[in-house]
Amino acid sequence: MPLLDVLNTPVFTLLGTPVPWSDLIGNVCAIATVFLALRRNIWSWPVQILGSVLLLSASIGAGLGGNASRQVVIIAAAVWGWTRWKQAKEQAASGEVEVRWGTWTERLLLLGFLLVGTVAFGSLLAWGGWSWNPYPDAYIFVGSLAAMVAQGRAIVEFWLVWLLVDLVGIPLAIMGGLVFSGAVYFVFLVMVIVGIIDWSRRSRQRIASPTDLSPDISRPDPA
Repeated sequence: MPLLDVLNTPVFTLLGTPVPWSDLIGNVCAIATVFLALRRNIWSWPVQILGSVLLLSASIGAGLGGNASRQVVIIAAAVWGWTRWKQAKEQAASGEVEVRWGTWTERLLLLGFLLVGTVAFGSLLAWGGWSWNPYPDAYIFVGSLAAMVAQGRAIVEFWLVWLLVDLVGIPLAIMGGLVFSGAVYFVFLVMVIVGIIDWSRRSRQRIASPTDLSPDISRPDPA
């Protein structure tokens, strides 16, 4: 039996819709990825790669061309992000990945990429007939790529981009027959909100670090 058929073999039925192995295990990996990213753990990247391979199989089986393409790009972006975080950990004095809010330039670039990328890729999907719902499907693809790049740069805004992806992904997954994926997106919503709060707090702590703002009492006052 071909590997794709094995991965897409139903495990159980949820709300009358079969849930394949690829969708089940892939989404378990996706939840683990978000949890590890919340803790700024570098293992979030290899776990994301594994989950994306499995969700690629699920997307192909569901006929979601944009979502399938998304998984391929996520795998490539995860390899890049893994390298970025490894370098960041080595260079940081704390030995941890340090997070920050993005600059206005980074925010505008993210927003522009989301708008232009969604229209361009959605038009391509519609032209080729590769998705039954091209523009939301395209947004999932483009938004995921933008979030991965922002995550690799360790900026808080990556959580906000994921939040928007989740809001589109929930109805799209359910309409595409991936009911389990749709349910998992609800879990993501909660974890993403926690991530926004946590990374925002850590960003403020970094800016207001005593090592940055406290006077050096070891030196005499020049006055």
